[in-house]
Amino acid sequence: MNELKFEDLLEAGCHFGHLKRKWNPKMAPYIFKEHNGIHVIDLQKTIAKADEAAAALKQMARSGKKVLFVATKKQAKEVVAEMAKTVDMPFVTERWPGGMLTNFQTIRKAVKKMNSLDALMHDKDFNNISKRERLQVQRERAKLDKNLGSIADLTRLPSALFVIDINKEHIAVAEARRLNIPTFALVDTNTNPELIDFPIPANDDASKSIAAILKHMCEAIQEGLNERMLDKDAQAEDEAPAADAAEAPAERKTRARRPRTSEPKAEAPKAEVPQAEAEAPKAE
Repeated sequence: MNELKFEDLLEAGCHFGHLKRKWNPKMAPYIFKEHNGIHVIDLQKTIAKADEAAAALKQMARSGKKVLFVATKKQAKEVVAEMAKTVDMPFVTERWPGGMLTNFQTIRKAVKKMNSLDALMHDKDFNNISKRERLQVQRERAKLDKNLGSIADLTRLPSALFVIDINKEHIAVAEARRLNIPTFALVDTNTNPELIDFPIPANDDASKSIAAILKHMCEAIQEGLNERMLDKDAQAEDEAPAADAAEAPAERKTRARRPRTSEPKAEAPKAEVPQAEAEAPKAE
């Protein structure tokens, strides 16, 4: 995992905040100064908070947990979708379906319906129904895929949320807080960082700024996934000799119980009768 550099964050514009009149006073610890009526974020604190969040995400990935990325604003959609796919994590970039976390079973039913529509469309009898019905099925499938396609493989609640712009995604944050799901987020100068477990002070309106922070997070997740694979390989190697050692006593026991094959006894040689006696005539 590469370290975040001050110059890279500066070039990406991570230090630009909002106008002074739009600020949230709870962001004061992360603000470096005010310049021309705009707050400037302290990038040293950004690096420290980003490293803290990356370490937590790495540990989650190493434990096999899923992190759900949430970003529905135009500047973040493509960046988040692309980054999340590289580490095989679920993401929501179109619209946050209300109750996705608090009413997760209903969302799972919608995903099952999408899978059943897939099976219907691949059925050989699908072309036999009317054109109007086919179009209705295809439109419904496209709508479900747009809203739920990225979370189709999410069979249980995510272990954490990574949010871009917590003001826009306040419903997602509220649901995660209600269920005690850890939250990670970029917090700009107009947000309340106390709502987030792992806040990262940075500009959440510029795509370059979002990409710079997300790249660091995804590198940490990928590193955790790689370590998980190494741990599995090492565990498999350790279990192989143990299995062989367990089989050895059983094999010796089987051999001990095996009955011995008795060798056929050698027959005693028959007494040979002298040829002269055998040919002698019997006494009359």
